[in-house]
Amino acid sequence: MKYFKLPDLGEGLPEAEIVEWHIKIGDTVKTDQVIVSVETAKAIVEVPSPQDGKIVALFGKEGEIIQTGEPLVEYESDVTEDAGTVVGKMEVATTASQEEQFFIGHPDKSTSTEPARTGMATNPSVKATPAIRHLAAKLNIDLAQVQGTGPNSSITADDLEKAKQSEGEQEGVEPLRGVRRTMAKTMAKAHAEVVQVTLFDEADISQWSKSTDPTIRMIRAIGVACQAEPGLNAWFYGNTLSRKLLDHVDLGVAVDTPEGLFVPVLRDITNRNGKALRAGLNSMREDVKARTIPPKELQGATITLSNFGTIAGKFASPIVVPPQVAIIGSGVIRRQPVAENDKVVIHPILPVSLSFDHRPITGGEAARFLKALIQDLEKKK
Repeated sequence: MKYFKLPDLGEGLPEAEIVEWHIKIGDTVKTDQVIVSVETAKAIVEVPSPQDGKIVALFGKEGEIIQTGEPLVEYESDVTEDAGTVVGKMEVATTASQEEQFFIGHPDKSTSTEPARTGMATNPSVKATPAIRHLAAKLNIDLAQVQGTGPNSSITADDLEKAKQSEGEQEGVEPLRGVRRTMAKTMAKAHAEVVQVTLFDEADISQWSKSTDPTIRMIRAIGVACQAEPGLNAWFYGNTLSRKLLDHVDLGVAVDTPEGLFVPVLRDITNRNGKALRAGLNSMREDVKARTIPPKELQGATITLSNFGTIAGKFASPIVVPPQVAIIGSGVIRRQPVAENDKVVIHPILPVSLSFDHRPITGGEAARFLKALIQDLEKKK
């Protein structure tokens, strides 16, 4: 018997959500045959089998979260060496009755090292005795959602009673999944780490021609501002109080979808013309919509643009996501009165917001970046 563990699907991603199993227990699979689709880093990824073999167990149900390095499937195989990302050999699971297998990972241990199989408790690392697990199963309570107050944070009967009493308050509540779960965790982490400040200003874009593409003009202006003030095109590592200045500008572009927020990366924006930038942007959005964008294309941004003005909003305080140190917000273009040669005229005005991490970035650096951005936007191109 061998276990195939969830591999690292891109740059140390910690977890994935099981979207769909393409096999079932008893199936015989071939190397590179797709066995499961998972969602991670805001993309759907098909995971292939690393070897031939017969499937004797699946670990996790569709919709459940599994951590990188945890078992996905168990093989019955004649292969003596590990293949692909099959990791190590483990003892065959102790046989348990169908009822026991519903709520415990091992019939005679309250905290087993045996992975939870489909139909078992979703988190075998939860500290609870078999009796408590049995009671939780009867009460239809997910132990992973219960905070233990017993010895060593183990779950007690009182904890289950409190959880059951609070169910009424939780009626209609559902856990965040997929993209929204990733977004929630990322935003919470960013809020806890970043010392954020936001500057606001406006660009008079009356020099633009009618054929000007506002998004591409903003992208090009960001590239110019990064060259003028390179400290904002950088990664900052708070644990070591160190930064890395980057010689290329890879722009994260926020894309709104019904499933949640995606931020694909438009690479090397300072060395691409407007036509190439528009083609790249369109391709990224199509891939996001089809959920076919590779995880690597959602990683590695050096600075980000939130173009919320395509929907609504004048100014905002977009969240800086580490290790980046800055994010630009582009608001709705409005026609506003401005003073020109002692006269009041109406010009199109583009609101701009710049949020930055005040740990590695000074207010002067941020202000100079914003000034360079606006000066470029106000040029006739």
